[in-house]
Amino acid sequence: MDDLVYFTKRYLPLVAVVGGLAGAFVYAAGGFGSGRVTAQQFVDLQQGNKVHEGFRRAHAKGFCVAGEFVSDGTLQPYTTALVFSKRTTPFTGRFSIAGNDPTAPDLKAPVRSLALSIAVDPQNVWRTAMNTPPVMAVRNPEDFYQQLTALAPDKETGKRDPKKIQQFFAAHPESRAFTRWASEYRASDSLATETYHSINAFYLEDSAGHRRAVRWEARPGKTEEEDHGVTTGEGSNALQDEFFRRLAFGPVTFDLVFTLAEEEDDESDPTQPWPAARQQLVAGKVVITDATPQVNGSCNAINFDPLVLPPGVAATDDRILRARSAAYAESYRRRAFEHWKMETLNSNGEESADE
Repeated sequence: MDDLVYFTKRYLPLVAVVGGLAGAFVYAAGGFGSGRVTAQQFVDLQQGNKVHEGFRRAHAKGFCVAGEFVSDGTLQPYTTALVFSKRTTPFTGRFSIAGNDPTAPDLKAPVRSLALSIAVDPQNVWRTAMNTPPVMAVRNPEDFYQQLTALAPDKETGKRDPKKIQQFFAAHPESRAFTRWASEYRASDSLATETYHSINAFYLEDSAGHRRAVRWEARPGKTEEEDHGVTTGEGSNALQDEFFRRLAFGPVTFDLVFTLAEEEDDESDPTQPWPAARQQLVAGKVVITDATPQVNGSCNAINFDPLVLPPGVAATDDRILRARSAAYAESYRRRAFEHWKMETLNSNGEESADE
C-alpha cells in the first residue's frame, strides 16, 4: 500500500515517461503474435488524431549523428560478432526525444533516446535503440497497450483520470522498479550527459554456441573539463543546439557497457533490473564526430529495429522486444509511403509538405 501511495503522489511525471517509452515502441509491421494487439493498433494510438506525415510516429523529433565505434575486443570471448572484435567501425545514429510532434520543445520531453546502426559489412549490421529508462513497467504488449490506454486523456475533457492510472499500476506490481526509477529520474541539461539503456536483454553467442544473456547501456564519457562552457538555452531546440555547440569543441563520447546476467536473472522480463553486483564489461567507445539536422539526414531513412542483429548476437524470448520491432516496422511503412506520396506530388509539379 505504501508503494501505491508513493505512486499516486508521483504519477504525473510518470505519465510523461510512459508516454515517452511508448514512443520507443513506435518507431518501425505486422502483429505481435498474440492475436490480440497489433502493431497497427499501437501506432494508431501513438500518432493520435494529428498525423505529422513523413515523420516517425513517436520520437518524431531528433537529429542525426555519425562517428565510430571503437571496440577493444573485450567481448570477443563471449561473441563471434565482428563488431566486437578489436576494430573501429563507422556508424550512423540518431538522438531523439519522445512524442509524435516533430516541433515539440526539447526540454519538455520525458524520455530521450540514442539509436545506432553499426555496419561492419552488409551481413554484419547491428542496430540498437536505447532509452533513458532502464526497465519497462510491464512485461507483455497487451499490458503495455492497456497501460497507454489508462494514461490517455479523456476525449471529452482532455484530462487524464488519476483514479484509472492508479488502478492500472496497482494491478501491475511488476511495474514497481519502473515507477521508482521514474520518480527519481532528473533529466540532465545535455543529451551528451545522459545514460541510454537497451532495456531488453539479448544473448551473446560464442564460437562454441554458448549463450550469455546481456543488457547494455551507453554511459557518457565526458569529464567536467570537456564541457567547454557550453550551456543549454531555452528555445524549442535547446538540446539539439547545445549538442551541436558542444561538438564544435571535439567528439562526444560514450562508453558502451555490457552487464552479464547470471542464471537466476530472467532475460525475458524487461521489468526487472538485474542486481548491481553483476559483472560489467566496457566493450568499447562510441565516438560521435558529426551531427546534422534529420531532414534529409543520413539517419532519417533508417529503421532502428532492435532485432537487426549481427551473427553472434541473438534475441531473447522477451515479447516486448518483438513488439518493438513490429511497431517500428509499421511506423516506418507509414512514413515511407508518405515520403513516396510527397515525391510523387513534387514530380507532378505540385506543392508538397516539408519535413
